Amino acid sequence: MKTKRENGFTLYELMITVLIVGLVLSFGIPNFNEFTANSRMTSTANDLHSAFHMARSEAARAKTNVTICASNNSTVADPDCAGTFNDGWIVFQDPDGDGAHDTGEAILRVQPPINEGVNIDTAGDAPYFSFASTGLGRGNITGDEPVSTALICDERGNEIAPGGRSAARAVIITPLGRAAVFNEKSVIQNIIDDSGASCP
Repeated sequence: MKTKRENGFTLYELMITVLIVGLVLSFGIPNFNEFTANSRMTSTANDLHSAFHMARSEAARAKTNVTICASNNSTVADPDCAGTFNDGWIVFQDPDGDGAHDTGEAILRVQPPINEGVNIDTAGDAPYFSFASTGLGRGNITGDEPVSTALICDERGNEIAPGGRSAARAVIITPLGRAAVFNEKSVIQNIIDDSGASCP
């Protein structure tokens, strides 16, 4: 008499497989969440840094004033400078040098509102930075101090993230207009202490 061979999993094999999958997910999901949070922070810092770099380069190339400012309606046809950098920002040619976007002034870059859960806090709530035609910073042109530091935080604050760096980021802009991104815990803590910024 021939016996019929049956293929498939036994109950024990299935239970062990489910257990292994559960263990992998329990370790993988928190790491994936951390990876996603770090990606959001890095993306926001890089977007802001590249906007300053582009504004400086364009000012020197086009031989005209170029301003970057916070804008709470950055994606409309004729945005203005209002709100905070959390709302988004615009980079525009500013030939009259008033630090405000006027109708007809060329928009060079538009940034919509930043990722939810991420916060940008500029020192003194500074809403803009303007470059002269030389590519150098123009200083105070509107009565408000220009951006000198932008602290970028999420709910983790200034804690150490995997890799030994802070979970927060800081974009520091010199008066000459050179921007750099930092994620050293001590640098960020100094910014918090000096500017009174909150993180988160």
